[in-house]
Amino acid sequence: MKANRLFFIDAVRAFAIIMMLQGHFIDTLLAIEYRDEDHIVFQIWKYFRGITAPTFFTISGIIFTYLLMKSKKNATSNTRIKKGAVRGVMLISIGYALRAPVFEWAQGVFKDYFLIVDVLQCIGLSILLTILIYMATFKKSAMFSIIMISLGTTIFLCEPLYRSLDVSQLPLFIANYLTKTNGSVFTIIPWFGYMAYGAFIATLFYGFLEKAKFKTILVTSLLIIGALLIWYSSHFFNWIYLQSNILLFKEVAYYNYLFTRLGNVLILLGIFYYCEQYIKQSLILKIGQKTLSIYVIHFVIIYGSLTGVGLHQIIGKNLNPYQAGVGAIIFVTTVCALSLYRIKTNQFIYTQLRKVIRRN
Repeated sequence: MKANRLFFIDAVRAFAIIMMLQGHFIDTLLAIEYRDEDHIVFQIWKYFRGITAPTFFTISGIIFTYLLMKSKKNATSNTRIKKGAVRGVMLISIGYALRAPVFEWAQGVFKDYFLIVDVLQCIGLSILLTILIYMATFKKSAMFSIIMISLGTTIFLCEPLYRSLDVSQLPLFIANYLTKTNGSVFTIIPWFGYMAYGAFIATLFYGFLEKAKFKTILVTSLLIIGALLIWYSSHFFNWIYLQSNILLFKEVAYYNYLFTRLGNVLILLGIFYYCEQYIKQSLILKIGQKTLSIYVIHFVIIYGSLTGVGLHQIIGKNLNPYQAGVGAIIFVTTVCALSLYRIKTNQFIYTQLRKVIRRN
């Protein structure tokens, strides 16, 4: 095992990918009449589904930035930056490829829907942005840390200002990164904010991981700050509004999903980091290391990516809760097994990446 590896990050990624798998399965196939917002089970399911994407972006920021900063100590920064840039472009490319309407193209039909932006494009672009900021502050780690937490906070606070952003004058390819009007599932703002917070947390690991009591202090801080964000951040922003009369803070307080979700993520990170010693040899770590494979496989099976035929087309929203629950368990198990023991998407892609990097 590698020294200073953040094992708990793989465990968090495994948790997030499993939540994503069951979330996509149930959301795609559960019949409309069973989506009761007042039912406690549906509320719990929706809650955990809601923290999946924030968790993914935050841990992506942590692991990528931590490796980036560690490379400075090993004098391999240029290689790591190059790998990161290639990975960012690769994720963007895969994101578009998964939605490529191959059969429509074969018939000479071309639609703009192909250009919508999803999670992989946003993570890929976020990696590229993080690299640019890191390079601009290469000799000043503290400056990088301050910039990233400031960016995350600013992006979250300004969400009401760009919530209904009109970018119709921009080319569709660019506009889809800024608005959901044309069907994009994710946009670079506010989601880069979670990546920025993850990068900030990575700087704490980089600077203090080997310090005495670092783990105790960080776990305690994550749990406390997370709880404060969940239960008191809205009250805090409303208080600022009452003191300053700045309408922006009132709008944030009354639609405060970004900071509360960040609080959920921080608590999750704190719990998994505290339990890290119990999961170093577990299967969950292997799942956490195969998230790209799992994402690609699940996309093909559910949405019929590349093949045109998936569970969405075959079953549709027709399952009752029991069928959806059992089906989700089978689906999660099958996709993880395929990724771990059969389809080696990660291995293939990273082998090709290494070839590209060596050529350059």
